[in-house]
Amino acid sequence: MPGGDIITPKLATADVCDAKGRAVSVIPVDFKDYGGRVDFAGPATTLRTLDDNTKVRALLETKGEGRVLVVDGEGSRRSALLGGNLAALAAKNGWAGVVINGRVRDRHELLQEDVGIKALGACPRKSEKLDRGDVDVQIAIGGVTIHPGDWVIADADGVVIAKELPSL
Repeated sequence: MPGGDIITPKLATADVCDAKGRAVSVIPVDFKDYGGRVDFAGPATTLRTLDDNTKVRALLETKGEGRVLVVDGEGSRRSALLGGNLAALAAKNGWAGVVINGRVRDRHELLQEDVGIKALGACPRKSEKLDRGDVDVQIAIGGVTIHPGDWVIADADGVVIAKELPSL
């Protein structure tokens, strides 16, 4: 993985659900795939922000070490929280993926990056830059609570949250 040090085993969300049952949670949101990678997994770094991607950038500028950035953007349709430049940062710095309860932009550029990106949709408007948001806090998306360090397993079937790396 370019820029990354951690290699995560391939985990299929259906297999994880079959093996772990109710011990894992499925986020009941129809995320769309935007990145160059559809399957990804890693421990969560969480962020709650609304229409401001300052902290998204700050986090993606750090070593990802195979983590997944999970952003609760409250489902806003007003602006994008991630675009081509930030996707390139995520790939370069070894993030496994980004899951956004919000919007992205630069879809054609996102596909070129070796990082998983799931979001609700696209919006061409850039976000504000006011340094708002809370990092490494408990968030909830679709009624599923996500804590920093929870495992995020994502593929074409959806996104699953587990308290620890599932062994199958």
